[in-house]
Amino acid sequence: MTRTYRRAADYVAASLIFLQDNLLLREPLRTEHLKPRLLGHWGSCPGITMIWSSLDTLVRERDADVLLVTGPGHGAPANHAHLWLEGTHEEYDPALSRDAAGLTELARRYCAPDGFPSHLSPDVPGTLHEGGELGYALATAFGAAFDAPDRLVACIVGDGEAETGPTAAAWHSSKFLDPVTGGAVLPFLHLNGYKISSPTVFAGMSDEELHALFHGYGWDCRIVDVRDDPEGEPLDAAIRDAHARITDIQEQARDGRRPERARWPMIVLRSLKGQGAPAEVGGQRIKGTFHAHQVPLSAVHDDPEQLRALEAWLRSYRPDELFDDRGRPSPEVLAHCPSGHRRIGMQPAGDGGRLRRPLDLPPAEPYAVDVAGGPGSVTASPNEALADWLTEIIRRTEERRDFRRVSPDELASNKLDAVLEATGRAWTWPVDEYAEGLAPDGRVMEVLSEHNCQGWLQGYLQTGRHGLFPTYEAFASVVDSMVNQYAKWLKMSREVSWRTPVSSLNYLLTSEGWRQEHNGYSHQGPGFINNLLTKKPAVTGVHLPPDANTLLVTMERLFRDTGRINLVVAGKHPAAQWLGLDEARRHCAAGASVWAWASTPEENGAHQVVLACAGGIPTVETLAAAQLLRRDPPHARVRVVNIVDLCSLAPPDRHPHGLADADFEALFGKDLPVVLDFHGYPSAVHQLLHGRPHPERFHVRGYVEEGTTTTPYDLLLSNGVSRHDLAITALEHLRGRPAETGDLALRYAAERDRLRAELRRTGVDPAEITRWRWEP
Repeated sequence: MTRTYRRAADYVAASLIFLQDNLLLREPLRTEHLKPRLLGHWGSCPGITMIWSSLDTLVRERDADVLLVTGPGHGAPANHAHLWLEGTHEEYDPALSRDAAGLTELARRYCAPDGFPSHLSPDVPGTLHEGGELGYALATAFGAAFDAPDRLVACIVGDGEAETGPTAAAWHSSKFLDPVTGGAVLPFLHLNGYKISSPTVFAGMSDEELHALFHGYGWDCRIVDVRDDPEGEPLDAAIRDAHARITDIQEQARDGRRPERARWPMIVLRSLKGQGAPAEVGGQRIKGTFHAHQVPLSAVHDDPEQLRALEAWLRSYRPDELFDDRGRPSPEVLAHCPSGHRRIGMQPAGDGGRLRRPLDLPPAEPYAVDVAGGPGSVTASPNEALADWLTEIIRRTEERRDFRRVSPDELASNKLDAVLEATGRAWTWPVDEYAEGLAPDGRVMEVLSEHNCQGWLQGYLQTGRHGLFPTYEAFASVVDSMVNQYAKWLKMSREVSWRTPVSSLNYLLTSEGWRQEHNGYSHQGPGFINNLLTKKPAVTGVHLPPDANTLLVTMERLFRDTGRINLVVAGKHPAAQWLGLDEARRHCAAGASVWAWASTPEENGAHQVVLACAGGIPTVETLAAAQLLRRDPPHARVRVVNIVDLCSLAPPDRHPHGLADADFEALFGKDLPVVLDFHGYPSAVHQLLHGRPHPERFHVRGYVEEGTTTTPYDLLLSNGVSRHDLAITALEHLRGRPAETGDLALRYAAERDRLRAELRRTGVDPAEITRWRWEP
């Protein structure tokens, strides 16, 4: 039965690559039956079929709950073949029925405009990983397994993908997987020897070396070699044995006998590249070489020999035995497929939004900072206030276990370690040296691999759960490429009618660059914002809460959000607090607002300049500049605007968070000059303002790539965003500028230079900077 099913799946996969008509070869193959463009990667398809069909056997025999993550996403023809054979495609779209008409329709959609792309994508049922960019399958699989005790996540890792750094780090994920509260991951290293045109690193390794490598990683490695027996069933036996070992580990742990070093099984599948393709055509070897990686016989439209070879190849699967007169799979083929939601394509976690439940959020009031004394009257660490609230979320979700916090080794550094009162750091292997806060069932996950963190959280969110990714601002960009891929996934998911939105992926960037003066230039980089702003506005957001209460409100909103990537930048150091909780709610709902208490009263005359700010440190410097301008003759009339939702600056037709034109004008006027102090690179703000009336009146100041190990204020001075620089810029553009402003600007410049000389002499910022407080 298994052999027959594999023949059917391989036949369908190959047909999808080559044919648009005569799908069952009921007549001789002609060039008009071929697709005009041949796209796809045949090389990995037979191996995917071997694994999928063996997993089906496991499901039928043991009722296993299997979710499949396919790393070699360009092997999508194989996935589509299985989805069609098991009837999943037909359930989602009756036009893809299990007969000749449905197969023809599937073939015509594959790699056609408005159809399925050549790789896996959100419109492929049962899929939560695209596999277009290699390296992330294994970490994503582990994210899907955490806190899912009944789930077996099978993960196919191509041997080309296994060369990547993210995959190398992801093999350590087993040390974070709790066999009591979690499911299991069964990785398959699909070792077929070649990438596009060269051998893989793993192809040159002996069985002994592979065993040694994966034993060192902590795995129980089983090697299955089917190169000489492609139709045999050694893989079925290996999977049965691996599943028995997984069950044994889980039963021991759940019976109170946790293994000290749980060596989970993994399988190395040695197969021939492009198994089933012609061995040789026109004097060129194909099967078992890199020539089978993408489309073998790529000149089939013009080369009669290749056309004959293609027909012989397809007929070698004996399609007349596999499909009846109407093109329906034979009873023997269908008998191999599991039924109902046990089909791999119908796995509920493959559309994890349907499993998602709203996060049980505590009220923010008990954790808010009291600013009854007025703006700036108290100091607090925004992150510490947030940490107390997050701790309560951990407690409230203890039974459901649907919330995790992942990050590099930065919990204590970022003042978020209060959560350890409610949970531990996930860790299942023994630790020989002194350590604190470790627990096998911990829901704080720390590893110095941003790629692991990103993959874990993606897999966790996509299977219906919630989480947070705090990290140092400068090093968030390590996962820029993963974010690019996930943003594309979310964008496409919104266009798939049956996809249910999953919880948004929320980043908390802290240890922000303006307070990395001690670590120096390498730690000063706000570019993650810029990368996110290049993505589709419908799936991205950037938030810069200026104090603890706005941070609480922002996170409260974003933990209810779905289908987006949200970026929050917040400080960890004690700083002045500006808004009470109710004010913070109004401010965050608006996205940006005038801070009337910091502005010149309207009865004193029309405002001459707008001082705007976005970010915690820019807020302080902007308020200090406003205080200077209001205090010193000739007393400039200023309006202070704080921006908490950066994308509110964009026109509403370009971003869903964009302020309406009237609201934008109420903040910034029609033609008032605006000096905007921004947390990051000025280009990000200019990009958002494009399309607003008179964007040239916005004079944006921000990080301009000047930094070193210095004092906090010197870092601001170096980038031209100190309070004195902002005040000088405001004076230069002041509407109705009186003559005396030139003298005042010179005075501010002299004061700035004096402060710089003093801090250079003492090594610390002067007291008039460190002890500055807002005075109404």
